[in-house]
Amino acid sequence: MEMSKTISNVPARDAAQKARPCGDGVVGENFFEVSDLKKSIGEQKILQGVDLDIRKGETMVVIGRSGEGKSVFLKHLIGLMDPDSGSILVEGKEIVGLKERQLRDVRRKVGIMFQDGALFDSMTVAENVAFPLMETGIRDRELLLERVGQALDKVELTEHMAKMPINISGGMRKRVALARAIIAEPQCILYDEPTSGLDPVVSESIDRLIRRMQKDLCVTSLVVTHDMNSVFRIADRVAYLREGKIYFLGTAQELRDSKDEYVRSFVEGRPVENVD
Repeated sequence: MEMSKTISNVPARDAAQKARPCGDGVVGENFFEVSDLKKSIGEQKILQGVDLDIRKGETMVVIGRSGEGKSVFLKHLIGLMDPDSGSILVEGKEIVGLKERQLRDVRRKVGIMFQDGALFDSMTVAENVAFPLMETGIRDRELLLERVGQALDKVELTEHMAKMPINISGGMRKRVALARAIIAEPQCILYDEPTSGLDPVVSESIDRLIRRMQKDLCVTSLVVTHDMNSVFRIADRVAYLREGKIYFLGTAQELRDSKDEYVRSFVEGRPVENVD
């Protein structure tokens, strides 16, 4: 598919066409309901009974030290990994045990922004963004161009549609990955370390985009990150994964105010002290 020759003619999305805002409230129903999720890889126990509900319309941030299983947990939510035991409900439907074909409907509801962007180097920015729609069988050039233009407009990259990934910055690659995650209009977006490897200014711009996507598109957002500055900028609630379980669950302010030594040590980036 060659989109680069005509891509510059795609108009930016009109403001009147933007999705309705979600408002400031958080919907009470759950998008994900995870119960007693367990997963071992070889001899290593990764998840040891994770329980976590993620509400529709909220931004949930999952934190934890390296190797605690945050990315493994993320992959379970859309069936990229199978648990040893436990339950995962997506809008009330059990997905554990579903076959690949049965998972398609679930995956159409969820967009993913991978840690490194996972862009195809041989495709232009526009072609990368269009890829999820093409995978669903859409081939109409005009429709693809329209949807790509809308997605890139949201992340302010319409002027870079025809470029190759190698010719854009790391922050722009992250924004292209986000445009690809939202082009199919998902109900939920999963972000795996969205600000890793970025300088503070670019990281803050990505955080603003995450919050804007939540409000403009009414999506549920689940963010895995090590970046505590990002946590306090974007989180409605925070789940701290420790030793394979959710050790802390609360608002960003409750995380900041916590007196628990394990929580404090993680937030402050220091070794644990004086804990029996």
